[in-house]
Amino acid sequence: MTNETSYDTIFGKMAVEQGFCTEEEMRRCLAEQGTRRKTNPVILRDLMIELGYITATQAERLKTNTKESKPAIHQIPGYRILGRLGAGAMAVVYKGTQLSLNRPVAIKVLPKRFTESTEYVERFYKEGRAAGKLNHNNIVQAYDVGEAGGYHYFVMEYVEGKTLYDDLTAGKIFSEEESLDIVIQVAHALAHAHSHGLIHRDVKPKNIMINKEGVVKLADMGLARETTDIEAAQTEAGKAYGTPYYIAPEQIRGEVDIDGRADIYGLGATFYHIVTGRVPFMAEDPADVMRKHLRESLVPPDHINTSLSAGTSEIIEVMMAKKREDRYANVEELLEDLEAVKAGRSPIRARKKFDVSAFEQLEESGSAVESEEEQEADEETATIERYRKMIITMSIVTGVTVVIIIVLILLLIF
Repeated sequence: MTNETSYDTIFGKMAVEQGFCTEEEMRRCLAEQGTRRKTNPVILRDLMIELGYITATQAERLKTNTKESKPAIHQIPGYRILGRLGAGAMAVVYKGTQLSLNRPVAIKVLPKRFTESTEYVERFYKEGRAAGKLNHNNIVQAYDVGEAGGYHYFVMEYVEGKTLYDDLTAGKIFSEEESLDIVIQVAHALAHAHSHGLIHRDVKPKNIMINKEGVVKLADMGLARETTDIEAAQTEAGKAYGTPYYIAPEQIRGEVDIDGRADIYGLGATFYHIVTGRVPFMAEDPADVMRKHLRESLVPPDHINTSLSAGTSEIIEVMMAKKREDRYANVEELLEDLEAVKAGRSPIRARKKFDVSAFEQLEESGSAVESEEEQEADEETATIERYRKMIITMSIVTGVTVVIIIVLILLLIF
């Protein structure tokens, strides 16, 4: 492979991963590049600009990112880099081998352009420390975090498999049985994290992986926060941290006292997505999506996927209640209902919440009816009073008229 081809490969992967172009646009570029190779060869970056898929500014940014990612490969002692797995907004992830134990690992590297920001660096290490506190089969295990050659890195368990997001983008709608199995495993992961005082705050399909044995792994503790970290909570007050399609209302409002129920909401939104094939609330603008989380009623999932059981639909609706006090109090309560539905029984806790909600609505409705009846009674009383006054007035007028007529008759006679 030539250096140019290698550079094009990295450049192309980063362009797609960072959202500068779609996979379909990249395929068109590569096909066109292949056509021109013999007569008029062109590097991928210039071709993408020519075809209007990226701007010159975006190309320059990608060029910088590509250059930054290559030296990092040789800077981390004790590990051999085997290849690039992907990139997000803040980091590049490589597949590697931990030489001392000869085991596969994933290595997340913070690009050098972010190292100048103490906030980014601190958040990077915070993720490593948070993950390091946890040891659970359904959570991606943290191995190491550190700095070498000016690069900050975070080494973790390598999961050979795919994310829920990969399947969803391929058009898959998960069966109820498979979905329950996935959500139960993630719930166990969250229960473990919550028991250690950590809230994930970014539960979504991209952060849920499934390995080849079908074991589900919750990943990315980048937004995780300790429930006891009052300073961090106050610093973040009023700011919305999370992913718009899956974020809990209290996170949108930037409330300080976020707890595990925010993760239950995010898992509920993910559950909704995998069984219906669509996110709970859709809009072109992220701000509009978040407004819908706050104000718009949820379309019950069994109205979209009519094959869903009422039990599963009820669980999702309770998980995604706007008010957190209307959700499951904790993940353990949620697991009781999930296991019940999986075994073919009714979700007792969700059904109780539905019954209470229905009773409250009935009570509110009854109050409204009572109020309307009282209003109607008042109107009837007022109407009767008006009629009574009118009759009295007419009686007086009639009496006066009779008296006048009698007087006139007497005057005519005499």
